[in-house]
Amino acid sequence: MTQVTTKKSRINLKKPKNFEAILLNDDYTTMEFVVEVLKRFFNKDALAAETIMLKIHTEGEAVCGTYPYDIAQSKVSQVIEYSRNNEQPLMCVLRELNF
Repeated sequence: MTQVTTKKSRINLKKPKNFEAILLNDDYTTMEFVVEVLKRFFNKDALAAETIMLKIHTEGEAVCGTYPYDIAQSKVSQVIEYSRNNEQPLMCVLRELNF
């Protein structure tokens, strides 16, 4: 009978980095359209969408959500495509969280 010994190795897994999806202010996109985007793509209720829209309007940008890269990138792409299909110049970008 042969005895097998195994060596346990520790695998150091890192948590995936998160990214913020950010909407940027412009002078053409309507406030109503921004609220619609926030509700449709970021699952915000009416009050949260209004609050974020006003922050975008006054500060130039606002975080709409924090996600792993693939989800954040999908949301950014969906928002931009939806905006262009509706003839709006609204921009959405990613920002990596650094902690």
